[in-house]
Amino acid sequence: MTSRRRATAKQCCERLALSLLLLMVYIFPPVSVALHNLTAGGCAIIRPPRDGGIRYRGLTQEQIRSVQILPLDYEIEYICRGSRVIVGPKVRKCLPNGTWTDLSLRSRCLLQCPHVWASLENGQVELWPPGPPVEGTLLQYSCLPGFSLGGRNVSQCTKLGKWDSPKPVCHYDRNYPGKKKLYIGALFPMSGGWPGGQACRPSAQMALDLVNNRTDILPDYELELIYYDSKCDPGEATRLLYDLLYTEPIKIVLMPGCSSVSTLVAEAARMWNLIVVPPRRSRTGSVSPTLPLPHPLPATLHNPTRVQLFQKWKWTKIATIQQTTEVFTSTLDDLEQRVKEAGIEISVRQSFLTDPAVAVKNLKRQDARIIVGLFYETEARKVFCEVFKEKLFGKKYVWFLIGWYADNWFKIKDPSINCTVENMTEAVEGHVTTEIVMLNPETVRGASNLTSQEFLVQLMSRLGGKNPEETGGFQEAPLAYDAVWALALALNKTVGPLRARGRRLEDFNYNNRDITAEIYRALNTSSFEGVSGHVVFDAQGSRMAWTLIEQLQGGSYKKIGYYDSTKGNLSWFGNDKWIGPGPPADQTVVIEEFRFLSQKLFVSVSVFAGLGILLGVLCLTFNIYNSNIRYIQNSQPYLNNMTAVGCMLALAAVFPLGIDGLHVRRSQFPVVCQFRLWLLGLGFSLAYGSMFTKIWWVHTVFTKKDEKKDKRKQHLEPWKLYATVGVLLGIDILSLMIWQIVDPLHITIEKFTREAPKGDLDVLIQPLLEHCSSEKMNTWLGVVYGYKGLLLLLGIFLAYETKSVSTEKINDHRAVGMAIYNVSVLCMITAPVTMILSSQQDASFAFASLAIVFSVYITLVVLFAPKMRRLITRGEWQSEQQETMKTGSSTNNNDEEKSRQLERENKELQKIIQEKEERVSELRNQLSERQALRLYQSDGKISLNNCHTSHLQLLYK
Repeated sequence: MTSRRRATAKQCCERLALSLLLLMVYIFPPVSVALHNLTAGGCAIIRPPRDGGIRYRGLTQEQIRSVQILPLDYEIEYICRGSRVIVGPKVRKCLPNGTWTDLSLRSRCLLQCPHVWASLENGQVELWPPGPPVEGTLLQYSCLPGFSLGGRNVSQCTKLGKWDSPKPVCHYDRNYPGKKKLYIGALFPMSGGWPGGQACRPSAQMALDLVNNRTDILPDYELELIYYDSKCDPGEATRLLYDLLYTEPIKIVLMPGCSSVSTLVAEAARMWNLIVVPPRRSRTGSVSPTLPLPHPLPATLHNPTRVQLFQKWKWTKIATIQQTTEVFTSTLDDLEQRVKEAGIEISVRQSFLTDPAVAVKNLKRQDARIIVGLFYETEARKVFCEVFKEKLFGKKYVWFLIGWYADNWFKIKDPSINCTVENMTEAVEGHVTTEIVMLNPETVRGASNLTSQEFLVQLMSRLGGKNPEETGGFQEAPLAYDAVWALALALNKTVGPLRARGRRLEDFNYNNRDITAEIYRALNTSSFEGVSGHVVFDAQGSRMAWTLIEQLQGGSYKKIGYYDSTKGNLSWFGNDKWIGPGPPADQTVVIEEFRFLSQKLFVSVSVFAGLGILLGVLCLTFNIYNSNIRYIQNSQPYLNNMTAVGCMLALAAVFPLGIDGLHVRRSQFPVVCQFRLWLLGLGFSLAYGSMFTKIWWVHTVFTKKDEKKDKRKQHLEPWKLYATVGVLLGIDILSLMIWQIVDPLHITIEKFTREAPKGDLDVLIQPLLEHCSSEKMNTWLGVVYGYKGLLLLLGIFLAYETKSVSTEKINDHRAVGMAIYNVSVLCMITAPVTMILSSQQDASFAFASLAIVFSVYITLVVLFAPKMRRLITRGEWQSEQQETMKTGSSTNNNDEEKSRQLERENKELQKIIQEKEERVSELRNQLSERQALRLYQSDGKISLNNCHTSHLQLLYK
C-alpha cells in the first residue's frame, strides 16, 4: 500500500515537471530550443522569414527533412523570393550555447523602391533608416545654397515597392545672393604605404581658400573639397569612389592622389564624364588620368628628359625593366612611343611582379647596356641586389631611375635582400635619376601671388609645425597646390563661353558632355607661373615641367642638369662622371675584322708557282727548239706545247687565288674572281685536254679489232688531234661566258662567331671573310664539276686501256697516262675538300694551290723529262742536226711533207711486193701440179717438163 502510494506520488511529480517544461516551451520558445540543443549538442532548425527561404550549405533537401539539429558553427543563409531583398542579418551561425547569432535582430524580405529617388541633383538626400531604400524607408530632401526645392521634401517607400510621392527637383534660384558651390571630389592617401595626403590635402585646401577669397576668379562660385582617405589601396578606393559618385552633391572634378588608384579613377572619369586633375587624354580621346606614385603628376613626364639624354649621349638602343603595375606599364608604353619617334630602339623589355632575379639575368644575357628601371623603392633594392650578383654594373652599364627615392635608399637595411650596404653602394654607383622640379627655384610671384618660399612658410603654418621629413607628400605639395589653381583658372575661363550658350557651371551633371569638354579645353590650354614652376600642359593633356637630372657620384647625388620640357632646352652643368673614359656604349661595339690569307703562305706558294712557270717555259722552249727531231715529232709536239701553256696558265691562277682585300679594294675584287675562274678553266682545258686527246686517239686507233687494225694505223691525222683539243677548249669558253653573262661572280661576305678581343676592351670582333660567289653558285659548280669529273674518269679509263699499246705515232702516251692518273686523283680530292674548307682561308688556299702546283710539276716532269734525258744521253739531237747541215736543207718546214711522202712510197712498195708474192704462189701451185703428171709421162714429157721448169725460173727472175 505504501509502495503504491510512493509510485503514484513519483508519477505525479514527473507529470508536473513535464507540464512545467511544456509551459516554458510554449511561453519561451528560445529557452526551450536552447535546452533542447544543449542536450543535443547543436542548434535546431529555425523558420525562414516571410517571402523567403533558407539556404543550408552542404545539405540536400532529403537531408534537411530528416535532420532536426544542425551542428555547432554551422551557417545558414536567408534568401528572398522575386525582387525582394533581405533586411537584417543575412547569415546566422550556430553558437556553442545552442542558439543562432543575432536572434534579437529580425530578418525580413522586403521590396525595394527605385534608387533614383535616393539622389538629388544640386541637393542632398538623407535616408532613415540608413541602408538600401526598402519598405518603410523615409527620404528627406534639401537643396544646396542657390537652389530651391520643387515638390515634397519627404517621400516614403510603401509595401508595394513604390514611393508615395514624386521625386522633387532643385531649381536654380537666380535671385540667390550668395555664392554657388562647386564640389571637388578627392581621394587623398592620408595613411597607408604612402601617406602623401598629409601635406597635399592641406596644400590643396590652402589653394581653395585663396581662390574663394579672390574676386577676380569665380566671383559667383565657391569651391569646396570633399575628400576621403584612400590609404593608397585600390580596394578601399573603390568603395570610397562609389560613395563620392553615388552621394550628393555632384562633383565636377576628381583628384586622385595615388597612382595605385589612377586606373580606377580613369575608368570612373570615362563612365561618369568627369575631369581628372591633372588631366591626360587617352588614345581614344576620352579624358583619363595617369598619375604615378607618389606624385600628382604623370610618370610620363620623365620620358622626354630620358629621350633627350639618350640623344645627347648618342644612344640608339636601350633596355627596360619594370615592376608589373599599371603606372609603370603606361609609362613604359609612352616611353616606347617617344623613343620610336626619336629613332631609338627598345631592344630588351623585361618585367617582374615581386622577384626580379630572372628579369635581371635576362638583361645580362641579352647584353643590355642602357637600362631604364621603373619600380618602387623597395623593389629597387631587390633589383640592384641582383644587379650586383650578375655584375650588371660598372663602366659598361648605366641605369636610369625615377628620382623620388630617398637619398639613402640603397643603404637602408632590407631583410628581403641578402646584399650588404657595400654591395649595394657598388652596384648603384653612376646611375642617373630624373625628378620633376616640384618647387620653383626662382623667386617669381605667380597666379596665386605667392613665391615658392612664401608658399612653404604658409604650408608649414597649416601643418602646425610638423617635421616636413616626417610628413607624407611634403615635396609633392607644390604640385597639388598648382593643380587646384589650374582647375580654378580653367573653370573661370569656361564661365564666359558657357554663358554665351545659355549654360552655367552649376548645370553640370554626369551626363553633360558639353560642359566637361569646355572645362577640359580650358584646362589643357592653361599656362601660368606656379609655386612648382611654369604650369603648362602638352597636346596630350600632361603637365609639362622642369626636370632635374642627377647622378650618383661617390655615394651621393649630384645635379648634372635641368631639362625644360616647355621649351625643349637642356641646361647641362658638364659635371657628369663615368667609371670608364666616358658614357658607355649602348651595345657592345662590334669591330668588323676581315680574315686575310697568311702572307707567308702566299709568298711561299707563289715562289713554287713562279718556279713552275719557269719550268713550263723551259719545257715549251725545249719542245719548240727540238721539234725537228724525229723522236720529238713522234710525240705530237704541238699537243705538248698546249700542255705546257695550260700548265703555266693553271700556275698563274695561284696568284689571284691568294689575292684578297688586303691587296685590292672591294670594288676590284670581282675582277680578281674573274681571273681565278678563267685562268683555272683555260689552264685545265689546255693542259688536261691535250693529254686527254692523245689518250683518246691512241685508244681509238690502236685498240680496234685485228682485221681493221692495219687500216686504222694509217689514218692518224694531226688536224684531228688539234680539233679535239679545240672542241674541249670551246666547251669551256662557252660555258664560262654563259656563266658570267647570266650569273656573274661578285663578292660575298661570310660572318663568323663573334670573338672577344685581347685585353679589357668593351668590344667584340666580328670576323669576316670575302668569297667569290654568284646567286646560283652551287648550280654552276655542279655543272662544271660534273663535266670535268666525267672527263677525268674517262681519261683514267682510256689510260688504263692503252697502257700496253706500243706505237711510234704517239710515243709518249704512257707518260701521258701517268700524268692523267696523278691529275685526276689530285683534282677529285681537291675539289670537295676546298669546298669544305672554304671558311678557312689558309687551309683552303694551301690545299687548292698546292694541288695545282703538284699537278703541274708532275705533268711537266713526266712528259718532258724523259725526252730531255733521251736526247742528251743518246745524242740524237746532235746527229739530226749534223745530217741537216750536210744536206744543206732544213727539215723544220718539210718534215710533215716528207713523212707523208715516205708513207705513200711504203704503201706502193708493199702493194707491189704483195702482188709479186701472189704471182709466185700461183706459179708454185702450177709447178706442183705438173710434177704430179711426171709419173705417167714419157721421156718426151720429161723433157717438156724440163722446158716448163726453165720457163718458170725465167719468170721468177
